[in-house]
Order: sequence, then C-alpha cells, then structure tokens
Amino acid sequence: MRDSRPQSLESLFESTSGSDAGPLRDVQQRAIALLKLNRAVRGLLPAQLHPWCRVANYRKGLLVLETANANWLMRLRYEQSALLSALRAQILPSLASIDIRINPSLAAKGHEILKNHDTPTTNEAESKPVRQLSEQSAETLRSLAGHSPEKLRKILERLASLAGESTSKTSRNKK
Repeated sequence: MRDSRPQSLESLFESTSGSDAGPLRDVQQRAIALLKLNRAVRGLLPAQLHPWCRVANYRKGLLVLETANANWLMRLRYEQSALLSALRAQILPSLASIDIRINPSLAAKGHEILKNHDTPTTNEAESKPVRQLSEQSAETLRSLAGHSPEKLRKILERLASLAGESTSKTSRNKK
C-alpha cells in the first residue's frame, strides 16, 4: 500500500539538496526532459504550428501533444507521420506513437504569443515607406471625376484632395 501520510516540505527540500535522489529532483528532471523534447518537436514542425502546439507528456513510447483546437489538430495530424519518423531517427528511438489532444487553454496562449510577435517596434514602424498621392495623379482623378456619376465623383474628388498628404495617416472612415 502506498504511503500517503503528509510530509513536511523541509524534508522534501533537504532530500534534494543532499543527494541526487528525491521527489523534487525527479519532478525537476522530468520537467527539463519535457522542455527539451518540446524544443525538439517545435524544431521539426512548421513555424505556423509553433504557438498552437506543445508536448504534454511522454510515457512508455507514447508522445502526447496538445493543440489549441480541431483546426490545428488536423494540421498536426498531417505532419504526424513525418514527425514520428524524425523523432525516432533523432532523439527517441523507442517512440511508438503520437497522441494528439485538444487543450483550449492553448488558444489563448497562442493568440498572446502572436500578438506579442506581431506588434512592431518603433524602429519598424518608422522604417516603412510613406505613401503619397502626387499632384499629377490628383489632377487625373479630378478630370476623371468630371465624367463620372455623382457618387463616384465625390469619392474621386475626396481621394484627389489627399494629394501631398501621407495616405497611411488618413482616416478611411470619412464620408
């Protein structure tokens, strides 16, 4: 029968500092091994899958991967056989199969990763070229507006009035 009596935290910490054996040491080694395996799996998957997939567990030749939703599950299944072969060849010769499960909490983390990755820094925003409408193009638009129906004429005149201004700073909601 299992020993389920409470243990003091001090005894758990003391056993890890004095020797290599102990419950916390085992947990730490397992976590490090799963992190290394996760890095290896991410290196083998296409970049678009990285925010939406992670290693959940590895036990008895079964690798458990988590993904955000059914869409990413299908994409991961498409990569499953190549991933299995590559992992067997590189780091896990004892790997028998890969199980893929949906974990909805990964969706929020994936969106957060993408949001942080897609936000441009100030240098990137300043380095984008400024788009401007030339006076010659504005004149062409005005002459075209003279021969157009009323609704299109107003739109073309409003567009021609932007000549010389940066088009990236204009509001697209004007009417």
